[in-house]
Amino acid sequence: MFVYEGHWSGPVSVGCVAGDAESYILFCDFFDRVIESHHGHKITSQTPESDFNYDNLKGGDDLDRSYAVRCEVSVVRGVEDFCFPTHCSRGERRQLLTLARKALQRLEEEEALPGRLLLLQDLSPEQQRELNLNSPSASQLRIGVARDWPDARAVWSVCTDGGLVVWINMDDHLRLVSTRDDANITEAFKCLYVNLQKLQKFYGELRHPFTWKQQLGWVSSSPADVGTGLRISVHLKLQHLPQHNRLQDVLKRLRICMDTTESPALYAVSNAATFGLSEVALTQLVLDGVKLLVAMEMRLEGGGDIEELVPTQK
Repeated sequence: MFVYEGHWSGPVSVGCVAGDAESYILFCDFFDRVIESHHGHKITSQTPESDFNYDNLKGGDDLDRSYAVRCEVSVVRGVEDFCFPTHCSRGERRQLLTLARKALQRLEEEEALPGRLLLLQDLSPEQQRELNLNSPSASQLRIGVARDWPDARAVWSVCTDGGLVVWINMDDHLRLVSTRDDANITEAFKCLYVNLQKLQKFYGELRHPFTWKQQLGWVSSSPADVGTGLRISVHLKLQHLPQHNRLQDVLKRLRICMDTTESPALYAVSNAATFGLSEVALTQLVLDGVKLLVAMEMRLEGGGDIEELVPTQK
């Protein structure tokens, strides 16, 4: 996990990781407190709500392109019967790569996707840079995720609209990412979940389903990703709003976070939690929040005040 420091409510580390799925059961007194504190949602005996129906999204295809320049929707999944990357052995990691190869090959065949699987150990430094691959961070080394790097790490990508990429044995067993330069969140969400559900079916048929816990939903190594494992990020061009003294309060009320990027005046806005709301509800939360931030930026551009636009506390 990473800690981001700055003026705004950027993503915050939960300070711990799980070695395997059973850790959430064996050490529930500890992990439940961490999860409830981080996500702001009480764990109950009820099964977490789930909704993959992208038709229920409203306004995901009409963000103002003058401000919204890119979007990314990603999801993490753990695989049953294997330790998480923080604790898995070299043999387990290689088995996970074999499973991913089989499942992705079926995805290519049944969906006619022109995908390619690239092993990190076969990539040149230049190829790794093109794929935005960095050397393991100090945090990854410290928690064991980078053990035996780059053995059995791989990336699968398909060059079509939606920019689908699957990371294997990186920070989690699997991370699916759909990126769009037109900031069409609905299409990115659709691409991600259509292919995720296919992979879920294939992994089940391989007798290694994705890891699910009755009270938590989908679980992986980080308590910050339980529930849906879903992250929605929109890159916004903002000049005035980042300097406003009410921004931190606004972000907290909208339950979203904002962080700087490598580009000046370009900020990444994303969901603060993954647990407590369905996939569609989380995505809608970010969409509505982004639209309000854009409205505030436009108001400030015109010399106006944003006070009446500040939402009531949720």
